[in-house]
Amino acid sequence: MQLKYLKTLLTPQDGAAKVTCMAWAPNNAKFAVCTIDRVVILYDEQGEKKDRFTTKPADPKYGKKTYVVKSMAFSPDSTKIAVAQTDNIIFVYKIGEEGDKKVICNKFIQTSAVTCLVWTSEHAIIFGLAEGKIRQANTKTSKSSTIYGTDSYVVSLTTNVSGKGILSGHADGTVVRYFVDDEGSGESQGKLLTHACPPYALAWGTNSIIVAGCDKKIVAYGKEGHVLQTFDYSRDRSEKEFTVAACSPSGQSIVVGSYDRLRVFNWSPRKGVWDEASPKEIPNLYTITALSWKKDGSRLSVGTLCGGVELFDCCLRRSIYKNKFEMTYVGLSQVIVKNLSTGTRVVLKSQYGYEIDEVKVMGKDRYLVAHTSDTLLLGDLVFNKLSEVAWQGSGGNEKFFFENETVCMIFNAGELALVEYGSNEILGSVRTEFMNPHLIRMLHFCSTENNLHLVFGAFISHNPFLFLFFSVDLVGGYNLGTISHDSKIDWLELNETGRKLLFRDKKLRLHLYDIASSMKNTMLSFCTYVQWVPGSDVVVAQNRGNLCVWYTIDSPERVTMFSLKGDIVDLERSNGKTEVIVTEGVNSVSYTLDEGLIEFGTAIDDGDYYRATAFLETLEMSAETEAMWKTLSKLSLEAQQLHIAERCFAALGDVSKARFLNETNKIADAVSKEYGGDGTDHYQVKARLAMLDKNFKLAEMYYMEQNAVDEVMEMYQELHMWDECIAVAEAKGHPELDNLRHSYYSYLMETNQNEKAGEVKENEGDFTGAVNLYLKAGLPAKAAWLAMSRDELLSSHDIISRITAALIKGEFYERAGDLFERTRNNQRALECYRKGNAFKKAVDLARVAFPAEVVKLEEVWGDYLVQQKQMDAAINHYIEAGRSTKAIEAAIAARQWKKALHILEQQEDKTAAKYYLKIAQHYASVQEFEVAERLFVKGDHTKDAIDMYTQAGRWEQAHKLAVKCMSQEDVSALYISRAQELEKEGKYKEAERLFTTVDEPDLAITMYKKNKMYDDMIRLVAVHHKDLLQETHIHLAKELEAESRFQEAEYHYLEGQDWKAAVNMYRVNDMWEEAYRIAKTNGGASAHKQVAYLWAKSLGGDAAVKLLNKFGFLETAIDFAADNFTFDFAFELARLAMKPKIPDIHLKNAMFLEDQGKFNEAETEFIRAGKPKEAVLMHVHNKDWSNAQRVAEAHDPESVADILVSQAKFCFDQKEFQKAEAFLLRAQRPELAIKYYKDAGMWTDAMRICKDYLPSKLSILQKEYERETFCVVSSRGVEGMVEQAQEWEQTGEYARAIDCYLKVKDSSNMDLLMKCWMKAAELAIKFLSHDKAVEVSQVVGPRLIQLRKYSEAAELYLNLDLIKNAIDAFIEGEEWNKAKRVAKELDPRLEEYVDKRYKEHLKNQGKVDSLVGVDVVAALDMYAERGQWEKWINTNFKVLHKYIALYATHLIKEGEAEKVLNLYTQHGVPAYSQNFNIYKRMFLELVSLRDRDCAEAYQMWANLRDILLLLCENLTKSSEANSSAHEEFEQMLLVAHYYATRSAAKGIDQLSSVAAKLSISLLRHTELIPADKAFYEAGLAAKAVEWENMAFIFLNRFLDLADGIDEGTLDALDHTDFQDTDIPFEVPVPSKLHVEKREEIREWVLTVSMDQRVEQVLPKDERGTYEASLVAVGSGIRSLPCVITGYPVQRNKIEFKRPGMAANKDDWNKFLMATKTTHSPECQDVLKFITQWCGGLPSAGYSFH
Repeated sequence: MQLKYLKTLLTPQDGAAKVTCMAWAPNNAKFAVCTIDRVVILYDEQGEKKDRFTTKPADPKYGKKTYVVKSMAFSPDSTKIAVAQTDNIIFVYKIGEEGDKKVICNKFIQTSAVTCLVWTSEHAIIFGLAEGKIRQANTKTSKSSTIYGTDSYVVSLTTNVSGKGILSGHADGTVVRYFVDDEGSGESQGKLLTHACPPYALAWGTNSIIVAGCDKKIVAYGKEGHVLQTFDYSRDRSEKEFTVAACSPSGQSIVVGSYDRLRVFNWSPRKGVWDEASPKEIPNLYTITALSWKKDGSRLSVGTLCGGVELFDCCLRRSIYKNKFEMTYVGLSQVIVKNLSTGTRVVLKSQYGYEIDEVKVMGKDRYLVAHTSDTLLLGDLVFNKLSEVAWQGSGGNEKFFFENETVCMIFNAGELALVEYGSNEILGSVRTEFMNPHLIRMLHFCSTENNLHLVFGAFISHNPFLFLFFSVDLVGGYNLGTISHDSKIDWLELNETGRKLLFRDKKLRLHLYDIASSMKNTMLSFCTYVQWVPGSDVVVAQNRGNLCVWYTIDSPERVTMFSLKGDIVDLERSNGKTEVIVTEGVNSVSYTLDEGLIEFGTAIDDGDYYRATAFLETLEMSAETEAMWKTLSKLSLEAQQLHIAERCFAALGDVSKARFLNETNKIADAVSKEYGGDGTDHYQVKARLAMLDKNFKLAEMYYMEQNAVDEVMEMYQELHMWDECIAVAEAKGHPELDNLRHSYYSYLMETNQNEKAGEVKENEGDFTGAVNLYLKAGLPAKAAWLAMSRDELLSSHDIISRITAALIKGEFYERAGDLFERTRNNQRALECYRKGNAFKKAVDLARVAFPAEVVKLEEVWGDYLVQQKQMDAAINHYIEAGRSTKAIEAAIAARQWKKALHILEQQEDKTAAKYYLKIAQHYASVQEFEVAERLFVKGDHTKDAIDMYTQAGRWEQAHKLAVKCMSQEDVSALYISRAQELEKEGKYKEAERLFTTVDEPDLAITMYKKNKMYDDMIRLVAVHHKDLLQETHIHLAKELEAESRFQEAEYHYLEGQDWKAAVNMYRVNDMWEEAYRIAKTNGGASAHKQVAYLWAKSLGGDAAVKLLNKFGFLETAIDFAADNFTFDFAFELARLAMKPKIPDIHLKNAMFLEDQGKFNEAETEFIRAGKPKEAVLMHVHNKDWSNAQRVAEAHDPESVADILVSQAKFCFDQKEFQKAEAFLLRAQRPELAIKYYKDAGMWTDAMRICKDYLPSKLSILQKEYERETFCVVSSRGVEGMVEQAQEWEQTGEYARAIDCYLKVKDSSNMDLLMKCWMKAAELAIKFLSHDKAVEVSQVVGPRLIQLRKYSEAAELYLNLDLIKNAIDAFIEGEEWNKAKRVAKELDPRLEEYVDKRYKEHLKNQGKVDSLVGVDVVAALDMYAERGQWEKWINTNFKVLHKYIALYATHLIKEGEAEKVLNLYTQHGVPAYSQNFNIYKRMFLELVSLRDRDCAEAYQMWANLRDILLLLCENLTKSSEANSSAHEEFEQMLLVAHYYATRSAAKGIDQLSSVAAKLSISLLRHTELIPADKAFYEAGLAAKAVEWENMAFIFLNRFLDLADGIDEGTLDALDHTDFQDTDIPFEVPVPSKLHVEKREEIREWVLTVSMDQRVEQVLPKDERGTYEASLVAVGSGIRSLPCVITGYPVQRNKIEFKRPGMAANKDDWNKFLMATKTTHSPECQDVLKFITQWCGGLPSAGYSFH
């Protein structure tokens, strides 16, 4: 995000005039600023000052300057503003419009100053007080309440992005979190973190919390308070303290203000961290005191100490869309879309903080569409409705349909989804492969429960064509109905009430679907137009030449038709008139519909049935009118408007219903007259209406509720419902029951209801009579059932014969068979079963009675099933009958292919093989080619298998089969011919596969080339002729270029890696832009510049200059033209646009002419270029001295001397020394003359010139001459050097002779070297001064030592009295005796030096055993250095404590403190002051060890205690007695004793309280032991014995210490809990945390804190002092610590012989008793130690045995 300065809203003043607070309104239309003068200034959105008002004091009597406004906030509706004041009050002002009086509508008086506030929801203001409380004010009730309280001043308050959570920052660094609604995040509430300083700058982003303050550090904390990042500016001297922070509305950017600077941090979702952007530096802005971010994220306001308010624009990027909309990305997840024409703005924001990609405006520039990684954002710009729904990325392939104003339809990947604008949930979705917006209709309507519903239909599939209907309400969507249809649908529409659906299919059939009843009716064929009349349920449609109108849609058969000559184009309804617009040729004709009939539907919808009746009364009876009367009758009955219903049935001519309703109305009217009301609730009325609805049971219930039994029976008798009547009589025990039954039977016989009469007889137990009646009624099957259920009937042969005869006559063969089987007539039963095709019963009977018939019956059963087309069922029966062929045929006919194949494969008879072909053809048709192939081959139809594969395009498999049964030539010929056929059909891919299958890729390549399918051609060449790929690309490119298909040619040139050809192609065709593009993309750094140059050259003149200026290549082009010798073009460009370049071009032209040998023209150009010296140099180079002289004298006089020098050089080269010398002297360059003479070896002439013209350099020249002479000698070799030395020696030049001897270096002749060096030394000693001789010896001596000539070197040194050098020479040669003798005889002082060197030699050689004989101490040192501790301890020498100390130091460095303890336990602890640091270090390491708070660690603590006791006793006897060190070790002894006693107590359950007290007593020694470890162990010990107050305080302290250790400082610790105790505040900061289980402890502490079951106060004793503290509060009296528990010893005590030693009697007795009962060796050892330490036990005594 970038900050860009926009304007200054309030000009800063010269002095301090602090802007105390600022606020933007949620609707972005207002901005408020409050300054130190307590005046609120209001601005509009553009930053223009609109209004101002002065705030009020809480009490006018104190004056207007007694308070400061600390914070402000607008209400969510932007109409009010809350002001927090330091005079303990909050005022809420209603601000109204510009110029309106500001009215105080709420005030909330508090007990302390209000320091900050936020307005979170409609009536809730949350604010902080100076006394540390966070409270909530309710503007509706004008009351405030405390949310939570702290003890620290509230310095800052902020909300999260949604405004549902708050963070409060306090002066003690605490940050507390509170949620009004945590929105399912699961984040914790309460104290979140403790910052290192007061968090004045506090901001809550989407994923992190930023805190900053006066320590110049900005810290990012995670959601649960752990540190994510720290930005440390404490070393930046220009940075001051951070004063304020603000978070962007999206939560993804945070700005922190300090002095003259705004620091910007942007959240990176990919990295999960804050990225710091470049800070905004603003000189002279001074300290920033207030920040406020506009709610749409586009502006940031900054208030300063000097009263200035600056406005900044905030955006990541900004773009213009279609020249109509401005898109401002103010954050990764927030975009402001502004309509440039209207100025309206919409803020599009991801609610989940996802990054918004591109925003599009679609649907006639009305709807917004944007994607994030996981959601889709939609918006309606007109109504400002925005939606964000979960959406998985689909690459932007969605199709959006905006035909509906309320719902967007989205089609993606075969699924249709619907999203309502303003809703964040998908309303519904369906799977469909076909999408047409005309096939979807939405309708909003309100149900009686006032729930919003959405009904829509969606196309599902093609065969059959399905539609789904959904009703989506506030609860969720569900499937309302499904329609199956046999043709595609091209139009559908719901009526206004959502109850009826009209749809038309592709066959132009119009259908009506009733959603409630799920009934579908076909209304019209050849329907070319259809539409609902707006605001009614009337349908208008066209059928060929007819206009069809359905005024009553509930009766679709009732249609009104008019003849038409044209086509319906529209339907209009306005001003009480409905017209159908028809085009008849060129004219438009309107047909007016019967508005009365339409109005009837409206009255029905309104439920006004009287109006509908009155309207129908005016109409003549017709088909439409009759349908309307029917509709009205149905609806009026449902509404119980019985008079209207009676009128409707009378109009319809339904006399019976009209009469019935008339009687009902009379009853209702009588009841109404007598009792009031409309009478419809009377039981008789309700019962009659139930009868009318044929719901007789409901009518019976109404009567029976009133005990009107006779009326019920009368009703049933009238309706001839005798069964129900008798049932009521039986239930009520009616006296007329028998008469009723008799009457009923008589009635049945009279009306020939023999079946019913038979049932009556059967119920009465007269079974024979019942059978006779059933047979009489022609119901032999019923008679048979009765006979089979009664044994007495089965025994009557006559009855059975009559029944079976009747059954056979009626062809009820199966029932006859059952009866025969029951009477044991199996033969007749089997015959009947066969005739009746009851084969299952026949087979079951045959298995028992006729086993031989079973197989025949199974085959016959199978044949019967085949006749019935039940092939599936027949298969198993044929298998049972052993007729496999028939079974296979049945399985094939039933399409049971697997079963057929299974049966076929089990046949051994080859006659069945003919079925393989049929089965194989099936598997081929379902594309199970592998199975089909196996069956074709098995059935000897391989050719069919090949055809199958070729038809399926599976040429590889076909090829494999073909190779097996055809020759290779035939296969190739077959495939090539087939491929050529496919090529003619345009199936190139299939043809290619065939060509490649028979290894003829060249034919495929030729095919593609012939058809100009170059991409496929290239693809094949790349696979089959990779070496020809580039060549092919180039060839194709040339062909395409010839055809002027330049773009395609370009592609192939580039693929062929010949971009220059592509450039040339475009250049030749004058397509310079394309040539330039290719060169820039593919030609490296300079190619495009050359193309631009050529392009400009082709243009020439001003056009060339403009072009080159456009590309920025003008200067480059001029240089390029000059470098390529196109000087005319270069001069042209330079003269037109870059005249300063003209001299350069002249210069390059001159150089070119010079190279061409045109020296005169070149001279002219050099002079024009202002480079006459170059012309001079040109003539000098050509030895044209006269012209050079001429030009130099005319244009460059300074070059005259250079010409003379050049002439001189030429003369020297020509050996004309006199001429050359003359030229140089004329040029006043004698030094060059000397140089040239020297180079020529003419030293005499050089000396002469030097002497005459440069006498000061003569001596240098002479030395140079000598060196030259020596080099000449050296060049003659070693012999020459020796000869030269001898010559100088003979001439008495001893110094030179010595130098010469010393310079002899020949490694191949060592004798010569020795001789020369010794000669040099000899001459030096004889002839040179002593100092010189020493210098020579210092050179020769080391050389001799290097050659291992130690004696010679020593002798040389001795000759010059260099005794130490001589000794060093002997030592170097390890001649120790000689070295000692020389030292002893010549300088005894060096004897010690020789011994020291000898010892060092033995050490370096590792000869410790030899060293022992020389220096015992040194040998021991060597053992120590090598770590061979055991060896030096086990030597026979006296073990010195110095080496134990060395070993101990080594072990401590290795982290082996326990080994150090064991070492001193074994060897004792002397009271040497130099060892004190080791003892202390050992102690500190041991108390820092983890997991030693247990019984198993007793021995370690006991050893530590014992050696410290020994040390203290030794100190008492030494000079260190009563020193500070002695006191410190006494303290360590006490701590060690506590640790040892605690470990002993840990092993015994009854001493758990003693162990806890010891852990707590150790807290007063945290200057010696790690504080975090001590508090952790004390807290756990207290928790173990259920001392929860102390456990909570100690473990809370442990957590604070752990946080301090992480931060590296304990300055932030709160010591309140430990005031008036002897637990030290100032303790060392442990380098690391000694406990790992921090999170478990944190959870326990938080749980206890939330439960509030403990009081955060340490327990006190009778002194009014913390019970474990030795020092009493107030008196300052210090008690003795108990030797058992460390607790203070008070009245009930036991004293020991040693002064200052005592114990609490209870604790002492408890310890003694536990020791006696458990015989614990550790406790016995503790008592033994106390005896030793305290001078014996008390008189009570204790035996250790």
